[in-house]
Amino acid sequence: MTRVLILGGGPDAEREVSISSASSIHQACLDAGLDAKLKIIDQPTFDEVCGWDTDVVFPALHGRYGEGGALQKLLEQSQHPFVGSRSQASRLAMDKIATKMIAARLSIPTPAAVIFDPCDTAHPDESVCPLEFPVVIKPVADGSSVGLHVCHDESDYLDALKQIGAELDQNPSRVYMIERLVVGREITVSVYEDLSGDLIALPLVEISPADGIYDYDAKYTRSDTHYSANPDIADGVAGGLNAHALRICIALGVQHLARVDFLLSDDGHWALLEVNTMPGFTPTSLFPMAAIANDMSMSNLCDHLVQCALKERVSSTH
Repeated sequence: MTRVLILGGGPDAEREVSISSASSIHQACLDAGLDAKLKIIDQPTFDEVCGWDTDVVFPALHGRYGEGGALQKLLEQSQHPFVGSRSQASRLAMDKIATKMIAARLSIPTPAAVIFDPCDTAHPDESVCPLEFPVVIKPVADGSSVGLHVCHDESDYLDALKQIGAELDQNPSRVYMIERLVVGREITVSVYEDLSGDLIALPLVEISPADGIYDYDAKYTRSDTHYSANPDIADGVAGGLNAHALRICIALGVQHLARVDFLLSDDGHWALLEVNTMPGFTPTSLFPMAAIANDMSMSNLCDHLVQCALKERVSSTH
């Protein structure tokens, strides 16, 4: 029986979301007949990671440490087979600016963005927004819409600078970006790898937040966000979203699974927002919804991802 160690927790702002994801994966692996164990971690040492006695690690962490390459590098160095992308791809995808640069090289539309200057928080009344309103200010390397600020005008921008100043006092290493706000339908493309190594797009899922902003509360604490698999979208547009999601994932070096987020405007134009290399597995998460819409249960999905990791271990020994 395959032994799977599911990791949850981590030191990032999405720790509680990660624990929820890991718990769901743990139950799904048990339902699939795997010898699954759940482990809540913070930042394990290399020696601790080397001591994990398991066939496969399933690191269900979200955020800079657990999803952005650091944990993946430890797993690579300890030679543990694990679910998800390798460290370099994880690091690239976590960096929203780097992802945008790769998208631009591939001629994939993405909203204009610049790095936020933290010095602006010291004298907000003297600061100038470098992009035309409306804009969104958000961390470059955090997920779940942590630290997101929507600014429709100068007043919103000044308020955001004051809030970000307080946030930086608590998290001085956080880097923010300013992105042009695109209004439209939020569409996500979930991607998984088949056992031959090819990436496959799952059915589209549309997110409809009650107040129009898909922030942390809309994702995890409120019950008025509506989700719909296989939304009413023209075949040509849906096909384009799937194709470009696969293109950006291949360019980043994604393995096993990912979720690619887009905004679709009323005139049919769309823009790439970001790529998540370890999407959520909570009861309201989009990746499992897409799999279920493709007649793949949570237990089958998690078992498949474990088999992908095992396949890599077998390949590396030949």
